[in-house]
Amino acid sequence: MSPKLTLYSHKVGPNGWKVAQVLSELGLEYETIFKEFGDGENGMKTPEFEKINPNGRIPALVDHSNNDLIIWESGAIILYLVKKYDTEHLLYPASIEEQAIVDTWFLYQLTGFGPYLGQAVWFKVLTGNTNVEASERYIKETHRNLKVINKQLEKEGSNGWLALGKITIADISFLQWVRFLYKIEIDIKTEYPAVYDWQERLLARPAIKKSTEGEVWN
Repeated sequence: MSPKLTLYSHKVGPNGWKVAQVLSELGLEYETIFKEFGDGENGMKTPEFEKINPNGRIPALVDHSNNDLIIWESGAIILYLVKKYDTEHLLYPASIEEQAIVDTWFLYQLTGFGPYLGQAVWFKVLTGNTNVEASERYIKETHRNLKVINKQLEKEGSNGWLALGKITIADISFLQWVRFLYKIEIDIKTEYPAVYDWQERLLARPAIKKSTEGEVWN
């Protein structure tokens, strides 16, 4: 019997979608509740939602099959899901050594690529590029990170994946963020072809397609 899971997410924010993609790849059934920014009736900054996530952000997950356990922060949620429910090691390996390799790339997205790109979008797009110096810095760092990723995907023996020569949570953690690169006018198809090919292979997976139904781009 599939566990009963509720995912709190947002129709645009990439971190909720990457959790949904992991849930879908593992074949887990879940309900998604989409929240809005701010303190409106369906907002993340309401006392009701802050009981679930005191940080007032998405994603958050409630595992009703495990005493209504609440986990927030996308990385913590994904690690919980694979450690508890990925019994066949589809996305996360069994050995500590291989876990360390996957975790290296997984954490690189959480602490490096994601924050740099997020700041690039903020300064370039959301604030109207009013701080050109900050915008250029974060776009430059995003390009630097993309060179690292592209090189890894081209590496002999990688099979076009970031770790272990197969799809893992590391790949899924990057996907939705990579799809946001258009916002800062980075064309991965021409500039980072290995990243583009990797993205297209992920997007063609049935579970990924299923998990992103209802997503909104703006």
